[in-house]
Amino acid sequence: MRIIHYLNQFYGQIGGESEAYCPLQVKEEAVGPGKRIEAMLGDDARIVATIICGDNYFNENTETVGRQIEEALKKYDADLLIAGPAFNAGRYGIACGAVCKIAYEMGIEAVSGMYRENPGVEMYRRYGYIASTANNARRMKEALESICGLAKKILSGQTLATAEEEGYFERGLRRNVYVERNAAQRATDMLLAKIKGEAFVTEREMPVFKKFAPSPAIKDMKHATIAVMTSGGLVPKGNPDRLETCNCTKYKKYSLEEAYGGKGAAAGQVVHGGYDPVYGNADGNRILPADVLVKLEEEGVFGKFYDHTYVTVGNGTEVDHAAEFGDRIAEELKEDGVDGVLLTST
Repeated sequence: MRIIHYLNQFYGQIGGESEAYCPLQVKEEAVGPGKRIEAMLGDDARIVATIICGDNYFNENTETVGRQIEEALKKYDADLLIAGPAFNAGRYGIACGAVCKIAYEMGIEAVSGMYRENPGVEMYRRYGYIASTANNARRMKEALESICGLAKKILSGQTLATAEEEGYFERGLRRNVYVERNAAQRATDMLLAKIKGEAFVTEREMPVFKKFAPSPAIKDMKHATIAVMTSGGLVPKGNPDRLETCNCTKYKKYSLEEAYGGKGAAAGQVVHGGYDPVYGNADGNRILPADVLVKLEEEGVFGKFYDHTYVTVGNGTEVDHAAEFGDRIAEELKEDGVDGVLLTST
C-alpha cells in the first residue's frame, strides 16, 4: 500500500524556526519519523513520498500549497495520507489538518496525531482520524504507535471502532449500528442511573461552551490607565527568572524601566520557542509595543501608561495554566487601578 507522509520543516530535517518559510518540496523516500512509521507498518506498506513544507509558508500560501499537495497525492497514487504527528504545535497542527482535508476531498483516508488543545483538532477532526497524543515529541514513540495502529486497520479495510476505543478524536460523523435495546430503553437506563448517582456513558456528548460577559467600554480614555502585556516571551536579557520556552508554568511581572532599558525602549530577549526570535531580539517593541504607547500617552490619547508589564510564553501552554495566570494578573491590575490592557501575541 502506498503512503504519502506530510512533515513540517523541523521534522522534515530541513531546519528549525529559521526555515519556517521554506517552500513545499517532495522527497521520494521516508524522512525523519517516517522511517519509524515504515518499520512499524511492516512490508505491506511503504512511504512513496514525503511532502515537506515550512509552517509559515504553508499558512501564508494555502491555495498554492493546496494545489501542490493535490498534485502529489495524484502523482504518487496514495492509498493513505499520514500527517505529522504535530503534538501541540499550533501552526503545524493546522497544516496537518488542512492536508488531511485535501486528502478527504479526494477520497483518500488520512491519519494524523495531535494533542487535545492543538487548534488543528477542532478545525479539521472531521476530515481524518486524529490520534490523541501527548503535548510534545518526548512521547514520539507512543504517538507513532497510535497513528500506525489506525493506519494498519484502514489499509486492511477494517471498520474502526469508536473514537474512545481506538484513541482518536471524535469526528462528528454518524453511522448506523445495531444494538439490542432501542433508543427509548437506553435513554431511560441512563436517566435512572443519573438519578441514582451511578456511572453512565452518554451516546452523544454535547459541547459545553464557556460564556464570558465582555467588560464595559472605557468611558473616559483621557484619564484611563492602560497596560501592555505579552505571551510572546520578551524577558530581560539573560532570562533571570528562567521563563520556559514552551509549556510555560508561570508568568512574570517586570518594570518597563528597569527590565527593558526604558519605558519605551522594550530592549530584551525573546525566549519563546515557537517563532523566529531574531526580529524581536533586535527590537523588543515588535513583541511588546511600548514605544507606540509612550507616544499615545504623550499625545493624550489616554491618561497614563502603566509602568509594569506581564510576560509569559503561550507556546504549548496548558489552557488551565493560562486561565490561572489571567485570573491572578487581573486581580493585580485591578488593585493598581489599571483600566485597560493591550494584549499582544505572536
